[in-house]
Amino acid sequence: MTKKIAVLGTGAIGSSIGADLTHAGYDVTLIDQWPAHVKAMKSNGLHVQFKDSQFQVPVKALNLCDLSAARQTFDIVFLAAKSNDTRWLAEFIRPYLKKDSIVVGTQNGMNDDAIAAIIGRERVIGCVVELQAELFTPGQIQRNTTRKGSWFTVGELDGAYTPRVKEIAAIMGKVGRCDVTNNIYGAKWTKLIANTMTMGPFSLLGLRNFEAAALPGMFDISVKLGKESMAVGTALGYRVEPIFGLRADEFAGSSDENLVTTMKTLLSHVGGGRTAPIHDHLKGRASEIEYISGLVARKGAELGIATPANAAVAALDHQINTGELPMEAANYALLQKNLGLGTA
Repeated sequence: MTKKIAVLGTGAIGSSIGADLTHAGYDVTLIDQWPAHVKAMKSNGLHVQFKDSQFQVPVKALNLCDLSAARQTFDIVFLAAKSNDTRWLAEFIRPYLKKDSIVVGTQNGMNDDAIAAIIGRERVIGCVVELQAELFTPGQIQRNTTRKGSWFTVGELDGAYTPRVKEIAAIMGKVGRCDVTNNIYGAKWTKLIANTMTMGPFSLLGLRNFEAAALPGMFDISVKLGKESMAVGTALGYRVEPIFGLRADEFAGSSDENLVTTMKTLLSHVGGGRTAPIHDHLKGRASEIEYISGLVARKGAELGIATPANAAVAALDHQINTGELPMEAANYALLQKNLGLGTA
């Protein structure tokens, strides 16, 4: 455990990863731009609260502005920032990488090519993340998925099974179950499909996942969103594959059945929490839905594939980001109206 690891972006997901890896004995530095959170981590470490257990762990933490003076380089960097911050943080960390350093994008969205364009394709490993947590108080993490209920898959961008991807899988195994795939782009797009079905519409409402999922007609809207996302992914050449730890036989069936299986599995993991963009809206920050539903809508337009549901979600999210619209349950009627399903 001599390799130096950085977690760049220590929101709820990054802090959860950093806390578990530190607790497991790895040499980890947590790097973030929120001064109060960094101060709390330096003073008291991280307190992680599960549903039925908790632990406190001292951690090494740096603010972004401290890194230059720290004179450190890292062997492995877990980039856990929101998609909005991918490019500038990839540029930021580049001087602190070695020639053979690895950057693992532990993010939603399809950001690996953007990271690779900045730090080099040979340095990037992709990762699909299923871990739900909340961070509103500096240094205090509410983790809503247990280690057993958290799931990751990692893969080389070219699909090769390499010693280093197996090493990353072993490291991430301290945070949750971690598989290795030869189809990381397909796995990440499959997760994006699930996010468009849940994160996208739920984020407009401010409700807990199980509350949003129970709204009349939401299931049909989610399936419509998923169908659009799957059609775009298929046209882009992505091969959908089982995620969330599902076996191939559990993922067998028609496309619609796969969508339903994926959505139900995701909700079984995170039903009691609130989706991440809601946290951003509550904190007055822009969400990353532009890189989820918005990406599907943009790629659909380029390919000539109609994506009215994803476009409607992205448009309402943009209005929330700009302050034109509050995040509230009443937005469900607006979404239904925009999709020709109801009145507002």
